[in-house]
Amino acid sequence: MEEIVCKFGGSSLASAEQIRKVWHIIESDPNRRYVVVSAPGKANPGETKITDLLINLASAVTNHFEGQHYIDLVAQKFGQIARDLGLEKDYEVLVRQDLNDRIEKYKNNSQALMNALKAAGEDNNAKLVADFFKKQGLPAIYVSPAEAGFYLENHKGVVRCLPDSYDNLREYLLERHELVVFPGFFGYDKEGNILTFTRGGSDVTGSLLAASVQADRYENFTDVDCVYAVKPDLVPNPHPIKEMTYDEMRELAYTGFNILHEDALEPVRRHNIPLHILNTNNPGGMGTIIVNRRTDFDGILTGISGKKGFCVLHVEKYLMNQEVGFAMDVLKIIADYNVPFEHMPSGIDSLSIIFREEVLTPDKERLIVNRILKELEVDACYVTHELAIIMAVGVAMKNAVGVLSRAVSALSAAGINIELVVQGPSEISILFGIKSTLCNYAIRELYKAFFNR
Repeated sequence: MEEIVCKFGGSSLASAEQIRKVWHIIESDPNRRYVVVSAPGKANPGETKITDLLINLASAVTNHFEGQHYIDLVAQKFGQIARDLGLEKDYEVLVRQDLNDRIEKYKNNSQALMNALKAAGEDNNAKLVADFFKKQGLPAIYVSPAEAGFYLENHKGVVRCLPDSYDNLREYLLERHELVVFPGFFGYDKEGNILTFTRGGSDVTGSLLAASVQADRYENFTDVDCVYAVKPDLVPNPHPIKEMTYDEMRELAYTGFNILHEDALEPVRRHNIPLHILNTNNPGGMGTIIVNRRTDFDGILTGISGKKGFCVLHVEKYLMNQEVGFAMDVLKIIADYNVPFEHMPSGIDSLSIIFREEVLTPDKERLIVNRILKELEVDACYVTHELAIIMAVGVAMKNAVGVLSRAVSALSAAGINIELVVQGPSEISILFGIKSTLCNYAIRELYKAFFNR
């Protein structure tokens, strides 16, 4: 018998109608034994996401505002879904009480309050979904991350799973004979404080559970039929991807493919668990299977993605290549200000370091540039802003000739100036740095060049 972990995103749980679809999917295959849920998404474009309402609530309380309006909106959303599902419990009352309890407990610690309230969407939704499954005759139970020993830590601003969580989860979950409904997005530190992943973190929870129980498959249900070669809003009828590797998906997720959280790939990749992207609204569709090694190829490139919001630190010094430890000295200065970098292409007398704009604040930029100029006696040090990163990805590039030339020619013919080019040592991706204003235009031109559309 297979073990399947399923994760359902916010759009799959946005209404009673959507939750009924989830129930049909789960009951159709008894191998689907573990269900990870997000908070309810938007049932219509005019709504605000539950998670955004909870963030607003935490900010209001922290700034000494009442926040009752946000409590009402969140509680009413859950209450309406529960009533539409015919549940006996009054989830409007339950959620309202839960939010007030979290505020009372954490009101004197703004970060703990923010984490606790953000987690309330997934936590309450897992309880609601489990109750509905039971009403429909499925032997479902809600399992809290604390009960299962799902421990996280905040390491230099990055929330990650502690190693002993895998054993805790495996031991606890494999003893359950019921259908487990588990809230995504959050866990606990060893002191009992709630920690949350970044947005989309329920994908990560699902992947960690799949790795812990050594599942045969991790199914990630969303609202599109599959992963496409480019984001569907950029070109009409984009090329569908039937199969791709973990590494390809990681590269594409890094620069804009928001169908899957980029941190969700590592746990299943390490345990060689296939990850299947499927559509809750069309569960019988092809989907996209993500594996360690592909057997299906239908082009040189698998996908093209792009993301704005980058900047580049340029450092120039004559005979830099003869100075032992120079790059290390530059990176140490950057590390002193706790700034992570993305890429570092270099020449014999220069190096460029790419950052996300959000981490290189104006104050940190000024301090870093001044120290490099003063302490390392460089010829020039400056930062260029408003850069977009375009990524052309495909494992088939390893055995193809002229891919870079073809891409550069396409961008050149479109009048797009390339600020920098980096090809990774794995040879499955080529990175282009261009002006942010040309990001979508560049993706379309590369798509036309490689997919003939």
